[in-house]
Amino acid sequence: MSEQTMKAMAYKGYGGLDKLEQLELPRPKVGPGSVLIRVKAAGVNPVDWKIMGGYLDAIMNVTFPVIPGWDVAGVVEAVGFDTPEFKVGDEVYAYGRRDSVHFGSFAEYMVLPASSVAHKPASLSWEEAAALPLTGLTAQRTLDALELKSGQTLLIHNGSGGAGQAAIQIATNAGVNVIATASPQNHDLLRGLGATPVARGEGLVERVRELAPEGVDAVADFHGEALETTLAVLKESETHASVADGSVAAHGGHYIWVRPEAKELDRLSALVDNGKLKVNVVSARPMQEAAAAFGESMAGKTAGKIVLTEFTN
Repeated sequence: MSEQTMKAMAYKGYGGLDKLEQLELPRPKVGPGSVLIRVKAAGVNPVDWKIMGGYLDAIMNVTFPVIPGWDVAGVVEAVGFDTPEFKVGDEVYAYGRRDSVHFGSFAEYMVLPASSVAHKPASLSWEEAAALPLTGLTAQRTLDALELKSGQTLLIHNGSGGAGQAAIQIATNAGVNVIATASPQNHDLLRGLGATPVARGEGLVERVRELAPEGVDAVADFHGEALETTLAVLKESETHASVADGSVAAHGGHYIWVRPEAKELDRLSALVDNGKLKVNVVSARPMQEAAAAFGESMAGKTAGKIVLTEFTN
């Protein structure tokens, strides 16, 4: 393999897990204001395999072959002209979504605009750093939209997912009372994060009402298919947000889509450094096992983040 190429997990067309294969592809070029990152770990998110399945074709420009992956942690290998923020050898992490889906983080190298790259918190491992950006930024942006105050009560749909776990920690550290839904086997996890757990499914409205008889002040939906429950338990004129259901906007809610911004990652880094935010990595596999990692994510049974690490061959 030459210095102009790299190993990558990629797919040449839309489809299922069998489309994902290890390829030798051109190493991305480093333009002005950009950073070339040698990938140490890459986070796996449901959006990665949804794009591969063609589900976001209506809103995302795609150039095949596609290297999936928007979350990355690694070491700066090179910088472009006019990039004073970073130097070779810096440890960084990023939410690496680009306007066009082509070069992602499931590879040996990834290039990103400096404006989306942040210095990695020293206390995080490579795996933890790669697991944080998208879910952490999603939680943070959702809570910003809800504008909660200390003492208020927040209901989180899917508290055991990556964004849910981050939101619980950020909210409780701000003095917010959190009720969070999850399967019963994950209730101890939610209690450990500071939330009051409730079982999702039939009877959820009644269970939430038992905990908040007058209704909750806000709702954060990290699951989807929750609007009816949200409206049933929400106080009148209070606010709600969803990352999975765009129809909330027609009911006074906020539809959340996260932007790749280094300054927002820096906010998360500060929470990590202050011991207010921890990252739960439940599975780590070498990069060439990306298909298995996607399968694990699709099963929807993990209470935390799945991460890919460097190629082992």
